[in-house]
Amino acid sequence: MGFPGTWMTESNSVLYRVVPKCACSTIGQIMYYSDHGRFFDGDIHDAKSGLHKWAIAESQARITQAVQQRQTYAFTCVRNPYTRVLSSFFDKICGIQRNGKRYRGNLVPQLTYEYGIEVGGADGKEPFDQIKSFRRFLLFVRDTIRFRRPMEPDIHWSATSGHVSTFIYNGGRYDKVIWTERFNEGMQEVLDAIETPQPVDLASIPRFNESEGHGPKRAHPVEDYFDDLSMHLVYEIYKRDFELFKYDVDNPGNKMPVGEIDLGEIHAKLGE
Repeated sequence: MGFPGTWMTESNSVLYRVVPKCACSTIGQIMYYSDHGRFFDGDIHDAKSGLHKWAIAESQARITQAVQQRQTYAFTCVRNPYTRVLSSFFDKICGIQRNGKRYRGNLVPQLTYEYGIEVGGADGKEPFDQIKSFRRFLLFVRDTIRFRRPMEPDIHWSATSGHVSTFIYNGGRYDKVIWTERFNEGMQEVLDAIETPQPVDLASIPRFNESEGHGPKRAHPVEDYFDDLSMHLVYEIYKRDFELFKYDVDNPGNKMPVGEIDLGEIHAKLGE
């Protein structure tokens, strides 16, 4: 299976396991900058050079060697399940993508027909009941993850622990797992632990939120989208995420972690 979703700097200074909707665009640009002293011109997910990626065939041997030798610092980044699934809804379901089209072609019409989800019209700008549609989206997410219908789970809403686990299961080991909610603190710890060809001043690095502006603005506080049933569904879907990455399952309004991440626990439970 290898190491899908893994990026590495060309200088071999650092390895990163990408988790969608968890600051991956910013992290990728920081890695690119740390080698080249400039940012990639465009969405870093589109870069075909300047960064080793598992999706690039020529990079796979280099990444495999780095993981197996464990001489390259490896990390990943996680996010609160409540805010992550909500962000996925507004970006991927309600939003128009970079190519000017809806995400995954006929997915939105299918959701409108089968789940009664509204997305704000053809351009996502018309008013609609965001809370009702999001809660119906959660039913769809649960169906894809638990029953694998009407489609396989999508990477943007499948569990963070699932992404993180493939790296461990295939022989990798993380030196650090950082939180999106404490990004500067965590990313600085990563930078302090490695040597980069180009110095990186984290305070001056912009945030590359490539999904921003794709969809309608969130009209309510996070907690308003989750009633008792929604919270139950989220816990059913993302139980391991809450437990391993120490997020508050009882309060959707608290996006911050409530404990310290235990790397030993992560490697033990996700390496099974």
